[in-house]
Amino acid sequence: MVRFSIPLIVTCDKQTRERPIRLTAYTNYALRTLMFCALHPDQTIRMEDVSDAYGISKAHLMKAARQLGQLGYLENIRGRSGGVRLGMAPEAIVVGEVVRHTEGDMELVECFNADSNTCPLIGVCKLSLLFRTGLQAFFAELDKVTLADMVSNGPALMDRLMANQATDRITAS
Repeated sequence: MVRFSIPLIVTCDKQTRERPIRLTAYTNYALRTLMFCALHPDQTIRMEDVSDAYGISKAHLMKAARQLGQLGYLENIRGRSGGVRLGMAPEAIVVGEVVRHTEGDMELVECFNADSNTCPLIGVCKLSLLFRTGLQAFFAELDKVTLADMVSNGPALMDRLMANQATDRITAS
């Protein structure tokens, strides 16, 4: 089992008032959808079930599921009893690859994009090299982790999801 400790949200010291570096909610929803499917490997999953489990808008999840299907991570099943299921083994789904696909460009600073860069320090500034190296290290860590690793604590994940759903039902009453 691979151990990893990179959070999806990297926060900074509150006293510095720096903003955290964040992945998009879209990426978070895509990863959660994959995790839910991996926790139910022999089932066709309805997006309503994923939405209910996580308390996330079904419309947002559908958008992520559509892209995951186009990329082969999910198999999208149409029809009345349709839904989604994993399109490949959880061991073959690398978290870093999913994040690269769902995040789009990861331009931390303007000088990462040669077309829109207006910084006069391009080519001599060590800051862009530092950010590029940091981003590469971030993805190197994500590339060590598969979906199977993410759900290796399946019973604990399932207990938490079921507890959340029970709490939601009680609160809604």
